[in-house]
Parts: sequence; structure tokens; C-alpha cells
Amino acid sequence: MEDVTTGDVTMGTAGHRRRPELAAFLRTRRARVTPADVGMPPGLRRRTPGLRREEVAQLSGVGVTWYTWLEQGRPINASPQVLDAVARTLRLDAPEREHLYRLAEVAYAPAPEGLSRSVAAEVQGIIDALDPLMAVVYTSRYDVLATNAAYRDLFLVPETVRIGVPNVLWTLFTVPEEDSPVVHLERELPMMVATLRSSYGRHVGEPAWEDFIRALSRTSARFARLWASGAVAQPGPRVKTFRHGAVGEVRMTSQSLSIDGMPESRIVVYTPEDERTREKVALLRERRQRLWPATDETAAEIIREWNKENPAL
Repeated sequence: MEDVTTGDVTMGTAGHRRRPELAAFLRTRRARVTPADVGMPPGLRRRTPGLRREEVAQLSGVGVTWYTWLEQGRPINASPQVLDAVARTLRLDAPEREHLYRLAEVAYAPAPEGLSRSVAAEVQGIIDALDPLMAVVYTSRYDVLATNAAYRDLFLVPETVRIGVPNVLWTLFTVPEEDSPVVHLERELPMMVATLRSSYGRHVGEPAWEDFIRALSRTSARFARLWASGAVAQPGPRVKTFRHGAVGEVRMTSQSLSIDGMPESRIVVYTPEDERTREKVALLRERRQRLWPATDETAAEIIREWNKENPAL
């Protein structure tokens, strides 16, 4: 049972505003859940449109007093485990669960069912429409969920396809350095691993993430060393240099864009940094089929097959 000890009563302005909002939110969510929804008899003379407070407390495994105080907006302590129990009882969806956490001033962690494995047709359409700009959808673990043709012009080369794993980190840490599409690995890899660690903080202990880190650490001593450094960074705009056997080096600026409904994924768009790079990108586009005969369907099939064989990652 949750401790009913109150927290620090000297809350700031934001705290004072969150508590009434939390109280109203819980009341409205409770009102929409009927006894039948949770397998309880309706009872006689029920004036409450949904569940009673004591019923929510019972179903959530918490004390009636504690839940009453929570719904009254009192400054009490709430653990993630108890908030999750309340969220399940009230049948909150993912956005509502996150909203509950924010209002209760508890650090939010997405439900551990894993990262997205695909994108909606609308998202694919957006990145396709960005051609000739190179665009890709990454998860917070650098899994590749979708790409456009311009991205594949530069990165879908035989050396990376042979790896058979649509994950940028896995590719860069396992392909021979001379075959890597990224120049200046000594600068780029530490930044990418630090960005991965920033995302990992939301998934500590989750089997899929832990397995991924262990597997890549076993496969690449370089990754293991960088991971052990403990560095943390956030994704952001960067100028990066890539290489392609047909056109040489190109300098691109990367920009990350968020996706509604996919908080752990982002669209990354690469734009040419200079006129020479723009010319090389145009050349790649014109010679697409001759330089690398993989069709768009080949790229999609690689991603589909890998996701099918690796459902836990």
C-alpha cells in the first residue's frame, strides 16, 4: 500500500497549477470507466457516473485515503509503480499515461513494450516527397524504420547491405573502416554513442535495450570502450562528411524532426552543405539504377526481414 506521507508543502507556482489539473483529470477519467468495464456489478442507487474512489483504490491496490488525497490534488508522493496501477484501472492510453505522470511530477518512462518497428504511410510519403533531399526515420536506438530513395543512393551500398541489420550503429561499428560511408569516425562515433546513452536512460533494464548494448559491445571493442565512457549528448543539427565510391566525399547538414505519435523516433533530413555536394547528390540521383541496382523494394525487404527475425530488438 502506498505511503500517505505528504511531500514538501512549499511547491512552486507550476506545482500549484498541476495539482488542480491532476485532480480534474483523474475525476474525468474515473467517470468514464463503468463497473462493467472492470468486471464489477453495477450495484443499486449508484449516483457516480463511473467508478467510485474506493473502487479505483481497490482495483489499483492502493489505500483509499491515498487515492482520495491524490484525486484531491494534495502534494503526496507517488511512485511510478502506483501511478501505473492507477493508469491500468482507469484504462489510460499512452498519451494519457504520460499526462498523468507529468501532472503528478513523476519522471515519465514510456511503457516497455518496445520501439516502433514501422512507420505510417503518411510518414513514408513525407520522406519520399523530400527527394532529392536524403531522409530517414530512426528510432532512439538508431534502428532504420524507413528511408527515401535519395538516402539509399548514398547509404545503401553493398558493404552496408551485406551486414543485414538496419541499424546505423551496428553498421558503423562492424563494417571495415575503409568501407564506412561516414568520414571522421573518430569524431562522429563518440557523439552517436553519447546520444544513444541519453535515450538509454529511459530504457534501463529493458531486455531489448540491454540485449542490444551487450551484443554490440561483444561485437565491437570500439563501441564497448565508448559506451564505458558514460558520455551523454542530445541529437541536434550537425555537419557531417560522407563518402561514396562513385562521387567521393559529400558534406551534409543533418536536422532532426519529431513525429507525432512516435516520441522515440525522428525524421533525419540531410541537406547539402555546399554547391559541390549538391552536384554530387544530383549525379547520384541521375545514376541511381546504374550505380547500385537495388530497387526500392529491395531496401524495404531488408528492413522487413530483419524486423521479422529480430522481434525483441
